[in-house]
Amino acid sequence: MLSGRLTHATVRALDWLASHTLKPEEIPQHQRTGRRGEEDAYFYLRRLGYVMVARNFRSPRRRGEIDLIGWDGDVLCFIEVKTRTTRDVKPAEAAVDRDKRRQLNGVAQEYLRHLSAECEWRFDVVSVYYCGLTSHPQCELFKNAFPAQ
Repeated sequence: MLSGRLTHATVRALDWLASHTLKPEEIPQHQRTGRRGEEDAYFYLRRLGYVMVARNFRSPRRRGEIDLIGWDGDVLCFIEVKTRTTRDVKPAEAAVDRDKRRQLNGVAQEYLRHLSAECEWRFDVVSVYYCGLTSHPQCELFKNAFPAQ
């Protein structure tokens, strides 16, 4: 547990150092926020006991990307991360609509094709909110958020 906190603190310190010494990235603010949300979701899930095995998985045969893939005990989880800076509109997890679920399912099937044995698996969604003055995100995990197609 301590090594995870140390790693997280180190990553945060390096991010801060990079933001103050390197030329800013040429990506929009919402994409930087999304990246930060995925990073915080990664560490949040590790604290919950997930064993993470992949980040930003893509398949050349399917459109889309799976943000995180990890084991929750004996269950392989394909995790979609949704990040927001406000709760004013709609919940972040509501952004995983039918088209997004279909896309995630296709990429997950491609990942499963490369496993040597069959296993139990599911889709989880993590909502990450950066609200108010606190720099700590508020994360919420939705296990088995939607069924496989």
